[in-house]
Amino acid sequence: MSAIYLALLRGINVGGKNKLPMHDLRDLFTQAGCRDVRTYIQSGNVIFSADPATVAPLSGLITTQIAERFGYRVPLVLRTAEELGDVIRHNPYIAEGAAEDALHVLFLAEAPDARRVAALDPDRSPPDAFAVRGQEIYLRLPNGAGRTKLTNGYFDTKLAAISTGRNWRTVTTLFALMN
Repeated sequence: MSAIYLALLRGINVGGKNKLPMHDLRDLFTQAGCRDVRTYIQSGNVIFSADPATVAPLSGLITTQIAERFGYRVPLVLRTAEELGDVIRHNPYIAEGAAEDALHVLFLAEAPDARRVAALDPDRSPPDAFAVRGQEIYLRLPNGAGRTKLTNGYFDTKLAAISTGRNWRTVTTLFALMN
């Protein structure tokens, strides 16, 4: 049974590094057996439909092909439309009335260990805040993503995880495009 998925690649076309044309990225997914492949903006957001058997090896396959063709390795995180809807419905900062332009989500490749989550420093970067829920880290960054110490590197190291982030506007737009 086919479902709609979102692939989030980290560090694509950022600051002139890891250049990857979106038509090449779409081709990689199509060649891997995905259907209805489309991208959103230039930062590695791929929406597609596929059977579970196609999706199971997809992360490894795509990251290997990018490494072979373009010479760099990038993490890839997958979510279903249903999972992305849950991310949107469970953002704790929306209920608090936070400005949407201050909201971001880090998507983790796997659920983090509870002990590692408990060891995170809630006062690492005031007035910024974070909440870990399942495989996502919700961020409230009132001074912007460029000024926070709540980075991919911090969370990846502390949680022994792989993450990729998106701002709230991108998250909600991707969900709308999946439906």
